[in-house]
Amino acid sequence: MMIDPADSTAAASSHDHWAVPVAETQGTLALALVPRQDPPRPRAGSGPMATVVPIDRRMRATVEEWARRFAQAAVEVVGGDRPVSQLLRWATDEVYADLQRRARVVARAGRHQPGLARVQPVRPRVVSVCSCFVRDDAVETAVHVKYGTRSRAVAARFERIRQRWVCVALEFS
Repeated sequence: MMIDPADSTAAASSHDHWAVPVAETQGTLALALVPRQDPPRPRAGSGPMATVVPIDRRMRATVEEWARRFAQAAVEVVGGDRPVSQLLRWATDEVYADLQRRARVVARAGRHQPGLARVQPVRPRVVSVCSCFVRDDAVETAVHVKYGTRSRAVAARFERIRQRWVCVALEFS
């Protein structure tokens, strides 16, 4: 049975459903897809802009490699492959307590003891580290971690305290 959208009685008699007319154009937005050539200009009253922190290339590479090793150790702690005590010297009390809590939660879910180097079918692997020096003694990093075919992100902030880099904030996605 064909229903004419203009005939409301025919539509009402056919299982009490109204025929919905289909628009000729659906889901289309009018966008100007021309790339911008000029750099963005700050809006008036948008606040202070970030300053550029000059960092020596060798120092940047050293800090990024250290952040990579710390992130690898942190995901191994959470996964139960490594004891959290190995990161005690390199993390603040808050970060250390959070790593302990995460390791216990994962261990409870997997019915194993945290930090006993259990055998896992897939081990976490740090793929890349991107860093941003917010000061010469503070760096924020974004870390890409792969678990087999799955990926996760870890964000960390490190500050130089008493001549060593210490993780002061750590977030897992």
